[in-house]
Amino acid sequence: MKKKTWLLPLIVVTIHVHAQKKEDRKTIGNLQTHISYLSSDKLEGRSTGAPGEQLAAAYISAQMQKIGLTPMGEDGFLQAFTVKETREPSADCQMTIGGNKLEAGKQFVPLPFSAGKSAKGEAIPGVNEPDNIWLINAAELDTDGRKSMSDQYLQQTQTAEKSGATGVVFYNGKETAPEVMKWLAERPKAAGIPAVWLNADVSKKLSADDADGFPIHMQVAFKTIKRNGTNVIGYINNKAPRTIVIGAHYDYRGWETTDKTEDNASGTAAMLEIARLLKGSRLHNNNYIIIAFSGKEQGLSGSSYFASHSTVDLSQVNYMINMDGIGTLNPGTALQIGGTGTSPGWSAIVQEAAGKELPLVYDSSGISNSDHASFYKKNIPVLYFCKNTSADKVNYDGTLHVLKLVYNIIDKTNNRDKLAFSSIQ
Repeated sequence: MKKKTWLLPLIVVTIHVHAQKKEDRKTIGNLQTHISYLSSDKLEGRSTGAPGEQLAAAYISAQMQKIGLTPMGEDGFLQAFTVKETREPSADCQMTIGGNKLEAGKQFVPLPFSAGKSAKGEAIPGVNEPDNIWLINAAELDTDGRKSMSDQYLQQTQTAEKSGATGVVFYNGKETAPEVMKWLAERPKAAGIPAVWLNADVSKKLSADDADGFPIHMQVAFKTIKRNGTNVIGYINNKAPRTIVIGAHYDYRGWETTDKTEDNASGTAAMLEIARLLKGSRLHNNNYIIIAFSGKEQGLSGSSYFASHSTVDLSQVNYMINMDGIGTLNPGTALQIGGTGTSPGWSAIVQEAAGKELPLVYDSSGISNSDHASFYKKNIPVLYFCKNTSADKVNYDGTLHVLKLVYNIIDKTNNRDKLAFSSIQ
């Protein structure tokens, strides 16, 4: 009996350690699966509003359903929002010079203040007459460095309109077609005549030494387009009086990017794994909102939209945790934790939850260029986890350490009262 008495605790410890390692292996395997898919070429960078973002949203939704989360978007797990409204040349926007049809958006671009009208005439460079289309050489304009070129083109168009021009064509500008297309998001007061910009290739023909009269027919027409993003939202309802928000953005920078990148596939993967662990845990004194944000790279538009159109009562939110770019944390390098000053309770909680194997750097501020800032502005305590170094490859052990730290923090707050909010100036 004495032998069995000594062996029993050893067996229990051995089984416990083995089970713990097995759970870690499962978590790392899941992280690898999530990051591999979200960083795959198939998703083309997951830029907001692009097809790759929609594939990523579908994947995250499927994982949330598999975990057993309750859909908490406005359409199942999904919450759509408008990132940006702009205009593009419509199919009716056309232009010919000397009988040659030009391509809208590339060879010519209607300017943002252009009237949606047509004009026809025989235009001659350097000869601008009433009741005709004017050709204006942008390279010869006396430009004002205090004004944008769009504003200066508008001023020139207004002058031409007062002088009886039926339309204006700007050529030899220093801009590129993509730059001018971006101007279409502007909403200046419309002129009374159509106005277009020509690219460098077409401008050369108008600038040729033997340039004479050019028969021009132009018709300006716009279509309004919206760039939409999608948040993916799941919920663990423990029927608790307060709720914790756990989030990460899954989009990548810019529009229509095709870069293959870890940012922020790692934070999204860790978020999903934390959700899985919480779903099977006994930490029932908080409810949990799990949010994969899009539009982070467009001014935090996804998190800002949720904070203004929340599918839960924000007054009951205990705090918000944000993970952004945590996957390239290598051994010995520091993890940065932001927002530690947004509640007087954070310092003791984080120190209690943190292990010695992970160096930490603290930042008290709740404001930054990541999604927790949208919650801080609603007077909600936040914590922001990000790497404090650059690296090329995902370190799964490092990601696991961050994931465990976040889980430990949630554990340490399970039996505490709702955290008080502190404003950081």
